[in-house]
Amino acid sequence: MDSTPIPSRIGVREIAKQMGVSHETVSMALRNDPRVAAETREEVQRYAEKAGYHPDPMLEALAYHRRRKAGRSVKARIAWINAEGDADRLRGCPEFAGYWKGANAAAEKWGFRIEEFRMGREVAPERLHRVLKARRIRGILLPPHAHQPSWGDFPWDDYAVVRLGRSLRVPMVDLVAPDEMSNAILAYTSMRERGYRRIAFVSGRVEPPDGQVLGAGWLATQQMAPEEDRVPAFTWMTYPVQERVERFRRWLDDFQPDAILSDAPGIGELLKEADVEVPRDLGLAMTDRRHDGAGSGVDHNAEELGRSAFLMLNSQITEGRKGEPKILRQLLIQGDWVDGTSLPWRNTGEVRADQAGDDAVQEFDPGS
Repeated sequence: MDSTPIPSRIGVREIAKQMGVSHETVSMALRNDPRVAAETREEVQRYAEKAGYHPDPMLEALAYHRRRKAGRSVKARIAWINAEGDADRLRGCPEFAGYWKGANAAAEKWGFRIEEFRMGREVAPERLHRVLKARRIRGILLPPHAHQPSWGDFPWDDYAVVRLGRSLRVPMVDLVAPDEMSNAILAYTSMRERGYRRIAFVSGRVEPPDGQVLGAGWLATQQMAPEEDRVPAFTWMTYPVQERVERFRRWLDDFQPDAILSDAPGIGELLKEADVEVPRDLGLAMTDRRHDGAGSGVDHNAEELGRSAFLMLNSQITEGRKGEPKILRQLLIQGDWVDGTSLPWRNTGEVRADQAGDDAVQEFDPGS
């Protein structure tokens, strides 16, 4: 190897000259490109670190610009694993579509292609690993799942992995998720701004809301309200099916909420069975309004969640990080409040400008 002294500001070409390899090899090795042998990648990276090499952000931006102008040729694939028992059900979730769209758009800009792989009775974890290896896939995105998959001995340490949301407890890898606490605070304060005072949290989760990040946000915000405006939460999944409607009616009579904030798609059916009409009898907002597209609530910005998940995964691939990390990184994306017909402004006496059009509503009279 050339013994010429290392310059004070070293670049890729200088490293290549010092090591006696091509600058393309050095460039790919620094990006952990699998087309360069693992031993060579490690040697280049050790030498670059010793030499004090740091990527030039301006050159990186220029290279990115040139890649975009030159076209979006696919340089690698990313796996999107669908391990839901009913794979088509996961595909049909509104959140899934938004996550996929955002992640796929970001991947295309960086020359990646996202492919869905379904794991279940026909494709065991061991076979999935063989397929991914055969296709030289190094990165995995895990969308939310309603149930915990049986991963077996799937070798997570062979891949860069990012979760979308908190639903999956295995593998315990970096994640991008909605900022549920901030979103709950946003929803509660927005509802009070619109004239509602006795706001209740109605959950469809088995766990009590104060055991959840979202429930914690709601409880923390409610503590700032006058004591007479505080209403205890109702979690209908804790009751037998045949008792839920009656329990709900009794809860409504006991606490008289004037609005409900809910995290459950089934809230509309529960209200209907309890003979409660929205917004005549009370206002309704959803913590994720994708569950009720015509109503008020929080937009989770699902496409941004997907985009951010890919960017986090891309950084793992670039840095060569794989498997479960020693320090878990969690990137939280804040949502936006959206007005709708299920939570009209109270005591306004007129249609508000932000509710003009199809969603326009008149003054909400709770006594009507």
